[in-house]
Amino acid sequence: MTKDPASGAAFEAAVQSHAADQASRPGFALVQAWQGMDLAGIRRHLIAALRAAGIDEADDDARFLIAHVLEPVSLAQALADATLWPWQNATRLADLAALRLQRVPLSQVLGSKPFWTLDLKVTGDVLTPRADTEALVEAVLARCTDEPLHMLDLGTGSGAILAALLSERPAWTGQGVDLSPAALAVAQHNIDACALTARAQLARGRWGESLRGHSFDLVVSNPPYIVREVLAGLEPEVRDHEPALALDGGADGLDAYRAIIADLPRLLRPGGCFALEIGFDQAEAVLGLAGAAGLTALECLPDLSGHDRVVLGRAVLHNG
Repeated sequence: MTKDPASGAAFEAAVQSHAADQASRPGFALVQAWQGMDLAGIRRHLIAALRAAGIDEADDDARFLIAHVLEPVSLAQALADATLWPWQNATRLADLAALRLQRVPLSQVLGSKPFWTLDLKVTGDVLTPRADTEALVEAVLARCTDEPLHMLDLGTGSGAILAALLSERPAWTGQGVDLSPAALAVAQHNIDACALTARAQLARGRWGESLRGHSFDLVVSNPPYIVREVLAGLEPEVRDHEPALALDGGADGLDAYRAIIADLPRLLRPGGCFALEIGFDQAEAVLGLAGAAGLTALECLPDLSGHDRVVLGRAVLHNG
């Protein structure tokens, strides 16, 4: 049988195209380095590469990356049975690992981050939810009952605080506000995924400026509080891959607090509560701003590391 030159050329072109596609993958160099290695060897190589890139949590990051690729198979199962680790898994792991080696945050590489009891979508358009912020959630839950309450989350970002509080208090409703349309899209995804759509609304705006005529029983916020000149010295994961809008607190780190606290007497119903996350050295300044605005019952609570983390207080309860 005579071979069709056209079909042969098409096959060769397809092979070359596939090879070019593979070579353009972000993890191509890692895949090449992993040739002939089993999963245990790949894991050791990946940990060493992460450490060399300056990532202190190399062991944990390698474990999370491998677990993400293996799911629902466990690492122990895959180490015991080589058939559970096909080469396609190594290729996928290499692409994810290549991003992490570029200091893209692990949450963005994996696309999600656990927060409170939830698993939230994360992109480069929002801050990665952090354990420190759970101190705010815990403080609010300890001070507010499960009676119906309408809350406001200013600078909602991924919607982490809003979703966590509503998930714990079925009688509550809430509104999240953010200046970034891209962040609001992430927040809406998380609200929907947590089955909170009927109790949460999102709107675009700068702090409370767009909420004229609205009042709330509770106002919460994790605003940008990093001093501007400090931004350049942050870890690459934060400096290069998280939104500056959610980090830059201005020359002294207090710009957002000035705007938010000035509006709290208007936004809060009489006796209403507020909770603001702060930087570890900002308690005195933020408490001072709140006191000057006429807010009362002021206190500051620490996070699990013992650092000042949450300023709380109330609007004046008017008599009569």
